[in-house]
Amino acid sequence: MGDIKKGLEGVVALDTSISFIDGLQGILKYRGIEVEHLAEMSYDAVSYLLINGILPDEQELTDYSSRLKNERFLHHNMADVLKICEFGIESLDLLRTAISCSAHFDTEKDIHSPEANINKAIRLVAKFPTMVAALERNRIGVEPIGPNNDLSHGANFLYMLTGRIPTDLEAEAIEKDFILSAEHELNPSTFSLRIAASTLSDLYSAIICGLCTLKGPLHGGARKGVMDMLDEVISPDNAENYIQDKISKKEKIMGFGHRVYKTYDPRAQVYKDIARRISLENGDTVWYDMAEKLEHIMYHEFIELRGKPIYPNVDFYSAVVYKYLDIPSELATSVFAIGRVSGWIAHCLEQYSDNRVIRPRANFV
Repeated sequence: MGDIKKGLEGVVALDTSISFIDGLQGILKYRGIEVEHLAEMSYDAVSYLLINGILPDEQELTDYSSRLKNERFLHHNMADVLKICEFGIESLDLLRTAISCSAHFDTEKDIHSPEANINKAIRLVAKFPTMVAALERNRIGVEPIGPNNDLSHGANFLYMLTGRIPTDLEAEAIEKDFILSAEHELNPSTFSLRIAASTLSDLYSAIICGLCTLKGPLHGGARKGVMDMLDEVISPDNAENYIQDKISKKEKIMGFGHRVYKTYDPRAQVYKDIARRISLENGDTVWYDMAEKLEHIMYHEFIELRGKPIYPNVDFYSAVVYKYLDIPSELATSVFAIGRVSGWIAHCLEQYSDNRVIRPRANFV
């Protein structure tokens, strides 16, 4: 049956108009627009772009934001669902259960018309932050806080999570995080949900498939891994010993390297800048200094000494941003999903629009 590409590395599986990656040049575009440019917009605008294919004009953005705000609130029975679903290490276990349950309260769940799918898309984008914030507050034993419709998508999430209005820079940081997390071509979670969508399963089922795949430590769970690594390093002074110990044991160093990028991940550059700015606003640069020290050591060890192109990936400085926003590591993958859901939906809609069931073959040995 020909050469086997383990992990489907380098295999082109389909055409898409949603995103473009040049791993050698460090380029990422959503719908033809560089991610660095999109990071200066609102998440609502980028969500609209991904799902509808074009940037909204002023009125379209106003209408879209209004629809999202109207759908932020959860069905009253969801409060009981969130309370009885305890979780231990990984909050994504609860989030996937919550999304599955919320589907039963959507009267359009099994209606597959384009209009119904857009309605479901808006509900999913709007409710993800509310669910993630509620499950975390339940975990720490305090009452969930309802949405504040005077706040943006990102600021509202931080408000529901912490109970206080975030600073302008904190709100900017989480908006950028959602935007930079929103889409990344055929990553494992996106490919898995496109397989689900190709069977003409409903939008909720496909999104849950994406959530299950995102949980893995080699995918979305890597962000939690970086946060845990920073806790292990403790101080910039320990960075050198930490890296050398990992290298001697041939263990993976979280937050470095990428299957696609052979240069600096363009998202990591944006995260690094916002991490630096928010560290200065906090008056505490330890997390940022530690990350920068780790980056310098890795550059020396792998690029200068070994000639291996191993650079920080999207998870590295995003973990630093999460540290400054007081997002616990157990919540990191779920927060990642808040941003990614718009890209996931775009891929489902694209799959539905020109569908052929995804069914590769295996080579029997």
